[in-house]
Amino acid sequence: MQALADVILPVFLVIGFGYVARWRNLINDAQVDGVVWFTQTFAIPCLLFVAIARLDLGQEFNWRLLVSFYTGAIAGFTLGFWGARLIFKRDWEDCVAIGFIALFSNSVLLGLPITERAYGPDSLAPNYAIIAVHSPICYAIGITTMELIRNRGGRLRDSAARVFSAMFRNALVIAIGLGFIVNLTGLPMPGVVDQALDMMVRAALPAALFGLGGVLYLYRPEGDLRTIGFVVALSLVVHPVITFGLAHAFGLSTEAMRSAVVTAAMAPGVNAYVFSNLYGRAKRVAASAVLIGTGGVMVTGWVWLQILP
Repeated sequence: MQALADVILPVFLVIGFGYVARWRNLINDAQVDGVVWFTQTFAIPCLLFVAIARLDLGQEFNWRLLVSFYTGAIAGFTLGFWGARLIFKRDWEDCVAIGFIALFSNSVLLGLPITERAYGPDSLAPNYAIIAVHSPICYAIGITTMELIRNRGGRLRDSAARVFSAMFRNALVIAIGLGFIVNLTGLPMPGVVDQALDMMVRAALPAALFGLGGVLYLYRPEGDLRTIGFVVALSLVVHPVITFGLAHAFGLSTEAMRSAVVTAAMAPGVNAYVFSNLYGRAKRVAASAVLIGTGGVMVTGWVWLQILP
């Protein structure tokens, strides 16, 4: 229980402040949108840019780490897709959106702060290695699958153009790409720029968590509870179990295993709703899964912190 109090509760208290602030009309929807816009368009991209630019790529980009995490993620997508089709009889486009919910863990807003509080700021390098390819891989899978299904019988070139256009308008993907450029070229950063970026980085997670609370107020559960429960179980149970098993099989270091499993055990991220909203598919399932899954992390996250070495 000490892990719950020391690690998870502070994160959820900040989320709770945002939720209560919106619930009690201390802030309105436009102000919540402003906080979210700031974090997702500026602060979080700055955090990811700095993290990737400073990451030791040779040491941290361990294929065993990435395979352990992304095998679980892709399994979640596959099970979500076919479960939605075969069990819940959803149409094909809904199936893609539901699969994406199980695919996209909240690696930044939940995974980073919980890992940091549990194991310290020096433990985050494997998290950043996962995050560096998280948006590109997940959006590539989701957008490609959706566009292929929507463009059945159409030209492959048109689908490819839509995929690339959607991916490279994403601020997180752009920031990660720029971080790789700086890292690989050794481009020096002027001191004042470095300091300014550090200021943005310090604002990123607290503001993002507060904004997430305000957003979650809008995502109150409505209907489709069986489908929501199914996809939340994939996110909170199936993904981390697969990652944990593979991490053991591959002999990952303790630090890498912790980062991989904690990140895998996180609830669906807000990007799951963004994706559903983008295509107008399974929005109710996505919104409610984000809310219920985020609450569920208080229990499942504590369980994993007890299991992990």
